[in-house]
Amino acid sequence: MITIRRAVAADAAAARDVRLRALTDAPGAFATTLAREEAVPDDGWVERVTTAAWFLAWSPAGVVGVAVGIDDPDDADARHLVGMWVEPAHRGDGTAARLVEAVLGWARGDGARAVALWVVDGNERARRFYARLGFRATGERGPLPSDPAVLESRLRRAI
Repeated sequence: MITIRRAVAADAAAARDVRLRALTDAPGAFATTLAREEAVPDDGWVERVTTAAWFLAWSPAGVVGVAVGIDDPDDADARHLVGMWVEPAHRGDGTAARLVEAVLGWARGDGARAVALWVVDGNERARRFYARLGFRATGERGPLPSDPAVLESRLRRAI
């Protein structure tokens, strides 16, 4: 059974672990790199989980997924979903949808009217997943910060 809960300071090591596994599994899907994240000190991870809305998916064996909600830098009425990842063994079992719903619930409770995210071009599985959850392309596109040769598209969902 998978449990989704918001991370607290004591979960910083688990958040770091799942983030590094995500970047190892899908290095081309994120705006940062494994090397950058590995260099973040322990107190940096505590700060991350206590200043943003980190949601972790816990199985009896440990953390199997993550999704993070932050303020949207482009829209004061929106929040931004970042760092979304689920272990391959748990893809398609509802864990990802539950993580997104946790971020949507947080955003709604924080007064947001929408949630936005970016999807790397070519990641059609993610694009279809977000479309099923009501996210729609905004038409905005830009280079992936970790690899400017790769483009990504912004999606948004009203809440």
